[in-house]
Amino acid sequence: MDLEKLKYPIGKFVYTDINAQSKKDAISTIITFPKTLRKVCEPLSEEQLNTPYRAEGWTIRQVVHHVADSHMNAYIRFKLSLTENTPIIKPYEEAEWAKGAEYKAPIELSLDLIDILHARWKIVLENMSDADFDKRYMHPETKKEAPLGQILLLYDWHSRHHLAHITNKIAKENW
Repeated sequence: MDLEKLKYPIGKFVYTDINAQSKKDAISTIITFPKTLRKVCEPLSEEQLNTPYRAEGWTIRQVVHHVADSHMNAYIRFKLSLTENTPIIKPYEEAEWAKGAEYKAPIELSLDLIDILHARWKIVLENMSDADFDKRYMHPETKKEAPLGQILLLYDWHSRHHLAHITNKIAKENW
């Protein structure tokens, strides 16, 4: 299998305008993702969790911890955008974060965090007006404004993207 398919098993994210159906589908992903991720990861052994999902890629453990960090940042960016006028967000070096000591910790820490975080995110998303999905933040590196509707679609993709990394590895290894 080529490297591009291993890196992007569901394809690269493509920015599109949000509509009623894509919003409903993305919110559904945010709601169901924690349970799905837990169901897929909990049966894995320590050896399996410490296996990279692809050559020179993160381990499954690192992927789970990354999802917690990434989604935590996304949730905070939503809250900032909903309470401030086009705030400038703080980017972070995800590859450097993946080198942290907590990325070697049990995945239950991040699975629990994802459960709670997504429960809160669900409340926020289900109480946003259509106009709220047009609210934006400014990314200081790209100098572009990102509307929350597109960011919701991005994190729908992000959830499915990393879940596919894990499930594809499980299938490939017949675990």
